[in-house]
This record gives sequence, structure tokens and C-alpha cells, in this order.
Amino acid sequence: MSDVIEVSATIAAPADAVYAAVSDITRMGEWSPECSGGKWLGGATAAKPGARFRGTNKHGPWRWSTTCKVVTADPARELSWEVRYLGLPIALWRYRFSADGHGGTLVVESTEDRRGAFIKAFAPMATGVGDRAGRNRKTMEITLDRVKHVVETRVP
Repeated sequence: MSDVIEVSATIAAPADAVYAAVSDITRMGEWSPECSGGKWLGGATAAKPGARFRGTNKHGPWRWSTTCKVVTADPARELSWEVRYLGLPIALWRYRFSADGHGGTLVVESTEDRRGAFIKAFAPMATGVGDRAGRNRKTMEITLDRVKHVVETRVP
């Protein structure tokens, strides 16, 4: 069974504004304390099912990149992508957006760990992260807090 971590935040902005920020993977380095950015691959320029991007990551002195493929890109509703390293499954990341009943948006960010035993054993040496679940939860909370701050300050 896969490990799933989920965090949420309510953002005082419409879902389309929040989705626009999160789905621009070139800005992911602004939100995430671990992901330093993303670059579309193969001519892709936006989140659409099948679009691929390279995510670059950092943790202290460690640096690594992964190849990601968008699975779901349903504006103002859901965004998800699969992460692979050397062709092996790593994770499924997902953002779900829903109205909070007060003009804002409830954002639920989740990640499903899809690493096999080999990658789980090797990953701490490659990333400097021994407790991946704990690290993901912490960075996800920071990510949503940063998205909330930026999006709320840009909403009239």
C-alpha cells in the first residue's frame, strides 16, 4: 500500500487564480522550499494531460532532478502529475481546489509515495532526506502558505 500525505489551506481567492499559480510549474521554486523550479519539456508550455516537465530540487548541499508527466489538468478543480527518476516511479502529486463557501478556495495538496524498496533505500543518499514523509508534510505546509500569501496579495 502506498503512503499518502495530505495537507490543506483555505485561500481567500477564486479557484481559477489559485490553480493558475500552482499549475505554472516554472514558478514552483517560489512556493516550495525543496523544489527549486520546473521546466517544460518537448514543446509543452502549460499543464495539460501528457505534458512533461523536469523538476529540479534541492535540500542543503544535495541537488537532483526528476521527470514529471501531467496526469490531470482540470482548471480550478484538479492538477496532478507523476514523478519518475531514471524511469522508475517516485510519487504522484495532486492539488484539488474547491469553493470554501465564502468566496475563497480550499486547496488540498497530496502526495502518494510510489517508490520501490531500492529507491527508498537509495534516496537518503541522493537527497539528504531520511524521513521523506515528514519532510514532504513540512514542505507541503510551507508551499501552501507561500501560495496563499502571494495569491491573496494579488486578489483585488
